[in-house]
Amino acid sequence: MKRVLIGASIGVIGVSSVAPAAETRAVTEATTLEKVVVTAQKREESAQDVGVAISVLSGDELQARGVTNINQLQNEVPSLEIEPAFGSGQSQFRIRGIGFQDYGPNNSSAVGVYVDEVSYGFPVQTQGLLFDLDRVEVLRGPQGTLYGKNTTGGAINFQTRKPTKEFEGDVSIGYSSYDTKTIQGFLSGPISESLRGRFSYATEQGGAWQHNRETGEKLGAKDISAFRGQLELDATRDLKIALTASYGQDKSDAQGLYLFTARPHYGYAADTDLTATGWGRTAAFSRMIGVSQNQKPTKDNDSTNVALTVNWDLDTVKLTSITSAQNFHRRELSDWDGTSVNNADVYWKDDANIFSQEVRLASNKTTDLNWVVGAYYSSEKLNEDWYTDFTRDYGVITRTKYKQDGETQALFGQLDYKLAQNWKGIIGVRQEHEKRTISDFSTTTTPVQAWANVAGASSSLSTDGTSGKLGIEYQLDKNALLYGSVSRGIKSGGITAHNTFNTYALTPFEPETLVAYETGFKADLAGNLRLNASVFHYDYHNQQFQDITQSPSGALIGKIVNINSSAVDGGEIELNWIPLSGLTITQSLGYKHATFRDFKSLQLGDLSGKDQFMPKLSYGGSVAYAWGAAGYRFKLAGDYSYHDTYKSWLNIVNPDGGNVYDIKSYWLANARFEVSQVGAPWQVSFWVRNLFNEKYDLTRNFFGNRPGGTSDDLNVALAGQPRTVGAVLNYAF
Repeated sequence: MKRVLIGASIGVIGVSSVAPAAETRAVTEATTLEKVVVTAQKREESAQDVGVAISVLSGDELQARGVTNINQLQNEVPSLEIEPAFGSGQSQFRIRGIGFQDYGPNNSSAVGVYVDEVSYGFPVQTQGLLFDLDRVEVLRGPQGTLYGKNTTGGAINFQTRKPTKEFEGDVSIGYSSYDTKTIQGFLSGPISESLRGRFSYATEQGGAWQHNRETGEKLGAKDISAFRGQLELDATRDLKIALTASYGQDKSDAQGLYLFTARPHYGYAADTDLTATGWGRTAAFSRMIGVSQNQKPTKDNDSTNVALTVNWDLDTVKLTSITSAQNFHRRELSDWDGTSVNNADVYWKDDANIFSQEVRLASNKTTDLNWVVGAYYSSEKLNEDWYTDFTRDYGVITRTKYKQDGETQALFGQLDYKLAQNWKGIIGVRQEHEKRTISDFSTTTTPVQAWANVAGASSSLSTDGTSGKLGIEYQLDKNALLYGSVSRGIKSGGITAHNTFNTYALTPFEPETLVAYETGFKADLAGNLRLNASVFHYDYHNQQFQDITQSPSGALIGKIVNINSSAVDGGEIELNWIPLSGLTITQSLGYKHATFRDFKSLQLGDLSGKDQFMPKLSYGGSVAYAWGAAGYRFKLAGDYSYHDTYKSWLNIVNPDGGNVYDIKSYWLANARFEVSQVGAPWQVSFWVRNLFNEKYDLTRNFFGNRPGGTSDDLNVALAGQPRTVGAVLNYAF
């Protein structure tokens, strides 16, 4: 069993490190950077030869750092933010500030998420376990001329490990704070001369780090498991067929929210202990959703994904077909007021089915002209039944039901051509047609209220769009690349499907378009120093933004609208350095500044010319040192990240508290120590995460209006996890 660890780094990384397998442990620590092969452009090539801002982390490094959920990537990659809305499974992705705020699950993300080239159609699908990965590639900027989905922000591509021609296996068992237990493992090898298989498994149990401030009951325990089975068949010498099936189940506790300001009307002080929360339901709401009144916030989600990939080598060209089917079922009970007072208790019932088909033809040999053309089709169906208990503030329980059908058809292509010695030109284009329809939409209240007048409503949106890319690359020498590009990306339009009490809220919002101007360089210097940098300017049109409107009940609710014009400027610098044998140092810095050029909101006012609401700075790095002594190998590693202040538009909506809704800047640091015996199949790791026990928030928000009052006093936040310590035993065979 031989694996190369892509070193502890952020950015395009290729540090030669040493894997746990017995036969590799005696290798002397490298002093030069390893070549990193990626498939960001649908062919295998060095990441340093790709004129795209891309960050890569190996699966081994993700596992070593304890990254088992996609949301944790925001601590590893510059200019990436992933915000869990109200702590629910509906995470909001942003790359370079390009993202989309929507706590409903029915609209697509500005950032595409892929597993083995299969797109996850809804962001809520992305919250399963990460395990048995070869690498993750994070691409910044518009994507679409090479990818099935068209996005404005970028793409996150996960590549799983594939079946091997030789038998091998691995198991890792971990234990950590709050009685957390983890297991990961795989078996891989030949079934016959032409057939190979791989089975992977992961589970995480325990870890309840929150408590009910009134009863002391624990909250936050994980009960999440997943497996993946893969078959690879060499049907002929030139025809390869791969079948992948995966299943995931999540019966974990949902994370609770805490009160970051007092609630004097109900007798609550502000929580100084960020691990405190609360929950409780009315009898009527409990009967309606079929749970007990004291049921803690919890999840009961499962997903099934099947993909068939066919690669046919036709000498000068290669034909690829990717067929996938996905099923996702969500049952999630949340308490968004974080108390036993029934201001906002929420229950989601979502059932999603997605089918996609991609076919592409590509040049098969690297020449002066390389090209790929393809067609993409997807069908998305979502049934949602969403309950919210607003009994305390408004005296009602709301229920929103609807069906949504979405369809995408697209043709895309990209080619690069050697214009002259060391010069390459790139051109890409995509033409797509999309349609989204909501039907049987209704919002009802218990008891019945006259202002809840939406029943049997429908809404639809049909759009056509063209996106593309023009780029140029100049190879200064074999170790240095300059590049520039102009690209246009499109994000799908959609329909607001929150608690909607009038048909106005169902008015579709249009697709957003982004024209990106980018230039950068990539250089390997002296064999042991890698320096990559990029700068960009984005012209943003019809930006999708969650504005505020007032419901007939008087509550402020979200309504997604289009902003006429916006702009974003920024860049990233990434460094990877091996100053001496065994020592690896990485650094990354991301900066962005965004403004509203033309935006007048009914509730927020005229924001034209003002800064957009997003963190400006991200910084991260790592230091790792590996050495050998007395027949053993040791490694000491640390990584850290800085997250800038995240200013919130909620301060404008509810200005009484000043800037209380801003998420303050924070640092996170982690450390680990690894030891293994040369020639033995085991490795032990000891680790600490959130080393300095930083207290920080992932999101902040408010709910409702105080009865008889004019301002809100329900201010809630989702806290980051406190310091944890643990150990992992790995055995490879």
